[in-house]
Amino acid sequence: MSVSSSELALTDSETLDEVIECLVENFSIETQGVCDQQTLFEILTYAASSGDSIENTAKLLKNVPTANDIRYHLNKINNFEELEAQINQAFKSRIPLGLKKGCLKIAIDLNLICYYGKPTSEELHYIYRSQAKSGTHSFYAYATLYVINKNKRVTHAIRGVRRLDTSVAIITYLLAELEYLKINVKKLYLDRGFFNTPVIRWLQALDIPFLMPAIKTGKSGGIKQLLKGKKSYKTTYTITRDKDDSVTFELWIVCKYRKGKRKKHGVQYFVYVVYKSKTNLDYIYEDYRKRFGIETSYRLKNICRIKTNNKNPVLRLLFVGISFLLVNIWVNLLWLKISRKRKGSRLIYRTLFALKQMLYQFNMKLHRKELLG
Repeated sequence: MSVSSSELALTDSETLDEVIECLVENFSIETQGVCDQQTLFEILTYAASSGDSIENTAKLLKNVPTANDIRYHLNKINNFEELEAQINQAFKSRIPLGLKKGCLKIAIDLNLICYYGKPTSEELHYIYRSQAKSGTHSFYAYATLYVINKNKRVTHAIRGVRRLDTSVAIITYLLAELEYLKINVKKLYLDRGFFNTPVIRWLQALDIPFLMPAIKTGKSGGIKQLLKGKKSYKTTYTITRDKDDSVTFELWIVCKYRKGKRKKHGVQYFVYVVYKSKTNLDYIYEDYRKRFGIETSYRLKNICRIKTNNKNPVLRLLFVGISFLLVNIWVNLLWLKISRKRKGSRLIYRTLFALKQMLYQFNMKLHRKELLG
């Protein structure tokens, strides 16, 4: 059955109202005067949908508080843990019904935002050290847990990484968020940043099926010595840190031929730590790639993240949380409004309502409210 865009359409009022309603339900910001909570959330939504800064947004809008007034109210949000809990509650409030229970595929990623300069004592608590990127080893890091199901990818939880957080502690925190939704882990896909002995040993002890890329360290020894031949194969490997500190696991080595891609030739090796996976060796590479989803890719959140030079960890968390939340709301609206029920599964018409279209509608609504100069 063909469906026209007019049959499955969302007005700018519906989309903006859905976002503001979600923010009002889950976030509490103490406001006063002309800077009421509704106005503040509209300003944040406009800045996010435009990928702009608070300062520039305040200049573009009329009949709104100044950038200094907006910052004054945002600075009242100073409890990192409380804000984190509010963001996670907001995620749970806008999840499609089909992703709220059952045995599902779960992925955990690390998102790093570069940090430059010398951190203050407050900022130091949230600085994450990692391999150099864009001229720095310091980052604000955000670990996110999301569900993958039939080309839908929805963030269920976020953890603003603290300096003293261990990889096991981060994963434990995120998996605990699934209990509220009665979700069991069918398979866990992990970012390579979690490749270490404690994580592998802990997930094996919990008997959670998982898949994770191995880091090929060293010049010739270690895992690199296994990268030989032209055929994919399975083996076992043991990492020993101390006399009584080791872990043994399955290692799957996948061979791919570059065939001139990026002007390179020969065999390229992909190495995965695998535990209780029913995936075939020939398919493991494609299986792991699917964790990125299709249109609800992890990178979409960069389209709607408020720009800022402010190093305040709490404010940074708020802006990152809003970006993920906007993507979640988009996926939920697709599920509820831009779809049709059919036998077997729901048919979703993604081409009729792209994320950028939703963000554009926010701005159109503000035009009609005559907030724009």
